[in-house]
Amino acid sequence: MTTRTHDVDHELIEAAAHVARTRCRGDNHTMAAAARAQDGRIVTAVNAYHFTGGPCAELVLIGAAAAQGVYALDTVVAVGDRDRGVVPPCGRCRQVLLDYFPALKVIVGAGDRVRTVPIKDLLPESYVWADHQLDAD
Repeated sequence: MTTRTHDVDHELIEAAAHVARTRCRGDNHTMAAAARAQDGRIVTAVNAYHFTGGPCAELVLIGAAAAQGVYALDTVVAVGDRDRGVVPPCGRCRQVLLDYFPALKVIVGAGDRVRTVPIKDLLPESYVWADHQLDAD
């Protein structure tokens, strides 16, 4: 597999890092996510940890974006609290992000190895839900 990389949106990383520093408190909120909408706006969110499996920051972000009228995202990044830096999306988030935004780019990596890759590169030979739905007549 050849990974295609794109320019890194450092403003997006800083937006997520700012939310992680200023809004993540205690064990309930430990991750922040930021996404660049196709119209240029930035949407942010935090996770809602719960021992029963609360949603990750990327999943909360999808709902927050929709609540703001943003339905097309270009790039997403997650950042951990306590200066943990960029954190790649978990498997569940990768699948959901792919299903919602098949052309989405994701910022991954650490330090000087941060890079932007297509979501499809994070799930090689993935199952794309929309590809397996019957066409409605």
